[in-house]
Amino acid sequence: MPPSKRLIVGLGNPGAKYEGTRHNVGFVVVNTLAAQMDVSLTAGRFNALEGWGRYGDRPFGLALPLTYVNRSGEAVKPLLNYNNVDPADLLVVVDDLHLNVGALRLRPGGGSGGHNGLTHIAQVLGTTDFPRLRIGVGNDYRKGEQANYVLSRFTPEQKPAINEALDRACEAARTFICDGIEAAMNQYN
Repeated sequence: MPPSKRLIVGLGNPGAKYEGTRHNVGFVVVNTLAAQMDVSLTAGRFNALEGWGRYGDRPFGLALPLTYVNRSGEAVKPLLNYNNVDPADLLVVVDDLHLNVGALRLRPGGGSGGHNGLTHIAQVLGTTDFPRLRIGVGNDYRKGEQANYVLSRFTPEQKPAINEALDRACEAARTFICDGIEAAMNQYN
């Protein structure tokens, strides 16, 4: 039996004004993986940029929903259905306010932690049982300023930590493609 397909989806907001913001670290990871793994991301059928390749003997896809973060499920569900990918073979890469800048956390499923993109994907899929890779963006904001904070850019002092985390996130995603979420968790949590 051939290995199952895996799909890595990076969450972020489309458009130049959001490039480099904390909320778009998922986009950065998927774009970096696409460049490293020679996968072209093109406008697909499902309001997302997507591309497919092979890593070892495993077919995998990379996708960037163009729906804005809080409507990500509108792109994710049809991508899974059309490509016959089980939610357990989906890895969603997101920013996380509850983690220090540069920290990584992989989980096989669970709650959204208040992340609107994860919440919407879970609602649309009808399950929280899909892997996620959270990248810490810190939480140095005043009460009520969360939205402005995630749409801000990293400070010069934070850039070394976030750049290292993005490199490690790409390595974790490649491990997920080949060996699954448990192996990635054991190596990168």
